[in-house]
Amino acid sequence: MSKFSLYPVTLDGTDTEAKREEIRAYFHNTYDIFEKIFEVLKSDEVFYQKSESTRHPMIFYFGHTATFFVNKLINMKIIKERINPEFESIFAVGVDEMAWDDLESSRYKWPKVDEAREYRKKVRNLVDELITSLPLTLPITQDSPMWIILMGIEHERIHIETSLVLHRQMPLEKVKEVKEFNICPHSSAAPKNEMITIEGGNVILGKDKSHNLYGWDNEYGEFSETIEKFKASKYLVSNAEFMKFVKEGGYENAEFWDDEGRKFLEISGAKHPPFWVLEEGRYRYRTLSKLIDMPLDWPADVNALEAEAFCRYKSKKDGVIYSLPSEAEYRLIYEHAGLRDIPDFHESRANLNFYHYFSSCPVNEFGFNGIYDVVGNVWQWSKTPIFGFEGFEVHPAYDDFSVPTFDNRHALILGSSWASSGNLIMKHSRYAFRKHFFQNAGFRYVISSSDARIESDVYESDELVSQYCEFQYGDESFGVKNFALECAKIASKFVKKQTKALDLGCATGRATFELARSFNEVEGIDFSARFIGVGVKLKDEGYIAFASKTEGDLVQKKKVTIEELGYENLKERVSFWQGDACNLKPTFNSYDLVMATNLIDRLYNPRLFLQSVDERLNSEGVLILTSPYTWQESSTKKEFWLGGYRDENGKEIKTIDTLKEILGKKFELVHLQDLEFVIKETHRKFQHSIAEVSVWRKKNIAK
Repeated sequence: MSKFSLYPVTLDGTDTEAKREEIRAYFHNTYDIFEKIFEVLKSDEVFYQKSESTRHPMIFYFGHTATFFVNKLINMKIIKERINPEFESIFAVGVDEMAWDDLESSRYKWPKVDEAREYRKKVRNLVDELITSLPLTLPITQDSPMWIILMGIEHERIHIETSLVLHRQMPLEKVKEVKEFNICPHSSAAPKNEMITIEGGNVILGKDKSHNLYGWDNEYGEFSETIEKFKASKYLVSNAEFMKFVKEGGYENAEFWDDEGRKFLEISGAKHPPFWVLEEGRYRYRTLSKLIDMPLDWPADVNALEAEAFCRYKSKKDGVIYSLPSEAEYRLIYEHAGLRDIPDFHESRANLNFYHYFSSCPVNEFGFNGIYDVVGNVWQWSKTPIFGFEGFEVHPAYDDFSVPTFDNRHALILGSSWASSGNLIMKHSRYAFRKHFFQNAGFRYVISSSDARIESDVYESDELVSQYCEFQYGDESFGVKNFALECAKIASKFVKKQTKALDLGCATGRATFELARSFNEVEGIDFSARFIGVGVKLKDEGYIAFASKTEGDLVQKKKVTIEELGYENLKERVSFWQGDACNLKPTFNSYDLVMATNLIDRLYNPRLFLQSVDERLNSEGVLILTSPYTWQESSTKKEFWLGGYRDENGKEIKTIDTLKEILGKKFELVHLQDLEFVIKETHRKFQHSIAEVSVWRKKNIAK
């Protein structure tokens, strides 16, 4: 057994102090493993290298998981003060090639590695202290402060595995062997693959919130599907089996690749799997930190596009239609194997959780009722794009964990790998990646009659986002004009120089586009990737679709195109980013306008934003704030409210007076007005509010 192996914490129990110690041990084990894997990098200089062009330098990932703890604890109001606001900004976002991931190196000033190490120590101490002091009742539920601690731990477990993949992609001269990371020492001839019959049945996926193991939001809810009897390959596809595809010109034959696959080949120039190295006419195999002779009986590490191409190749060769399994089919394979979920399933029975190796191993080493590697060794690509089950709800602490991947471009990976631990090895875990991504992933093939599930537009099933789409792009009600358009009109009146604007708290992006009528460049920033995804979709795909609630569960589906809005010639002026208004990256600067609509009374600490917003504006730049001043403790702890209360002397404190106090030294208040807006909840229920609009011009103060 590896010293790195530790099973995840269960949420139930009767002894809270014992549970705290269990969580502490799990947290420190996670933190230790994460830091240990960065010892693979040969020197501190390598931390500033990219192993993959679509990723950040490794220093980002080293800081990211610690920053995640702090940002989530701040956002959920569990702690009040940051450890290092700069780190918690630059290490916050950028891991999945989303349009709002800023991967431009020139926009970052990375810290020294020792500074990042010291930061990680401070976060470790903070989390350790919280584990021992936070309120705790059992079972731990999603609204418990301890859930956020577990969220941070499981998030770091994910990055243990993804960072290992990135380290494995680093040039060999930039990595070194770590003695504790034992590579499987044996290999032999690969077994001949064959098909195993899997009985069909009704499959029910998902779990409820009473489940005793931690889960990400996409695991909850329910989905059912009836699957006919099918056949599945006994083994994962081995390097030997995939070698035939390579040697018979599989990468050169366009008929085996779909449009996305051909694009991947064009960009990457791939001629073989990513961890194969051609030396003097023979293929060798890249492990974490060295080249070895090709282990023909180990599974082939490939992306989904390569796996799909192999299935088309084999289909043509055998005259039978092969495909990747669906998520539901995989569950039947799991049940056929007679597997039980952890902790009842012992890790010694499969190549996972670092129990045996820090590498793959032969595909015939771990069998389950006649079929091999149902869990462990390498992940298995599926043909199912990830989607939300019936009853899916985002968790407020991490509302962009799943929803941005519900785009039919992220395929589920199934079954875990040698580098998987924590939630990654649970029965109900659901992870998905873009098809060209490399993970510790391979595949098995099936012969079945099921089709790949294609989801409808995600925003049609996201009630809150749909409501904002209706607010910004829908019909006007009761004669009240579109709020986003009216705010943009006010901005155009007061901003003298109209070069660059920031729409902060942009939500679904309507005002961002509208400002582009006047400004050469407009950046929209929102805390939630769910919201900015709408603006990105409108820009990149030319339309948005959403569901406007009418009555009960009834909705009216709507679609708006960029041409209907008149933005088709403005889209190149617009960009969208994910960011925290209270802790924006320093690169967001040099604006002639910063417009923050209905934002300040939703910030966890609005003073942090207001006290530094002048630094982001050019001389005589304009700040526009709108708000109905609906202060509430669910968004802002009362001690941070700017108004809506009485002070210790009984004096009424109004928000506008506090704004004058905070902004008065650096800004001149040039305009004040009321502006109505209406938010539709259903066909017969509307919110009618009145925001106060305050327009502030930055003073030209001589230094």
